[in-house]
Amino acid sequence: MSDDRPFAIAALRLSHFRSHRATRLALDGRPVALFGPNGAGKTNVLEAVSLLSPGRGLRRAGAEDLARRPEAIGWKITAEAAGHEIETWAEPGGARQVRIDGKAAPQVALGRVMRQVWLVPSMDRLWIEPAEGRRRFLDRMVMSFVPDHADAVLTYEKAMRERNRLLRDDVSDPAWYHALEAQMADAADAITANRHAALARVIAAQDGPFPRAELSITDDGGWPEAWIDRRRDRAAGRTLHGPHRADLQGVYAAKAMPAAQCSTGEQKALLISLILANARALSGEAPVVVLLDEVAAHLDADRRAALYAQLRDMRVQVLMTGTGAELFDSLGPDAQRIVVTEAAEGSTLAPAGPQDPE
Repeated sequence: MSDDRPFAIAALRLSHFRSHRATRLALDGRPVALFGPNGAGKTNVLEAVSLLSPGRGLRRAGAEDLARRPEAIGWKITAEAAGHEIETWAEPGGARQVRIDGKAAPQVALGRVMRQVWLVPSMDRLWIEPAEGRRRFLDRMVMSFVPDHADAVLTYEKAMRERNRLLRDDVSDPAWYHALEAQMADAADAITANRHAALARVIAAQDGPFPRAELSITDDGGWPEAWIDRRRDRAAGRTLHGPHRADLQGVYAAKAMPAAQCSTGEQKALLISLILANARALSGEAPVVVLLDEVAAHLDADRRAALYAQLRDMRVQVLMTGTGAELFDSLGPDAQRIVVTEAAEGSTLAPAGPQDPE
């Protein structure tokens, strides 16, 4: 490395993962620029890295969809990360498994080794898609600060599914509801507190040339009022209010304009601002990895230079993809450039240009 910037991942190995039959990548801490034609396997590398965190990764794919075809013999990702040996894999028909330093571990443990944030093209619709997508974005942000947030969400959703089953079956005996509603109330308190605390940190960390967003969470009735009116919920056959109905609202601060009404370019800039703020708020408390898929494609040269300058100043590890090497020209020698090529035997990675940091 050329400076004392901490970085999470030193080495990455992919086996039969997506288009990668056998791929090895050594990282030196500089921003990584992966470039090549569409379909070469660039995003697959970012997806593999995203699976070194809890959850289903940046594509939200099931374990069975990650195996290289036509072999379909399962897949494996191995990484030297933050001083640990991390392995995650799935056998055909099996669930994803995790091992840290040779010991089986729950997925949530990955969030304690390092933190990740990412930006992918599908997120460009964040401000205009249904609320479910914004809740998912919000909870992913929260998990980057509080890995155990995932457990609270799962506890709440499991209890809510059971409660909804009682509602649909028209069960009226309150004894059937009390235990489930107590679980939901406790989990909802944690979910709501985690969301507001994380959002406050991201709001405070907004800085730099990208526009500032005013952010708020609408809880749609709040909690514990969510389950008080069982007659109303029973008529609907589901729980109508609570943190599962929350929505993230954004406003372009300089224009006092709701994000949903902004131009496509302004919405993208607001999203980049939030991703950078999320990473900035995390830096210093744990190794942080930022994944940016095709982020430069819709930015002009000045915006790209501003983004790269921000990334250079932050104490995070960055992996980016793009179709052409020219998209990363303004990084100069600060980038580790990798060309990705599609081949019958699997995607290949090769150094491109000078590889030694100055």
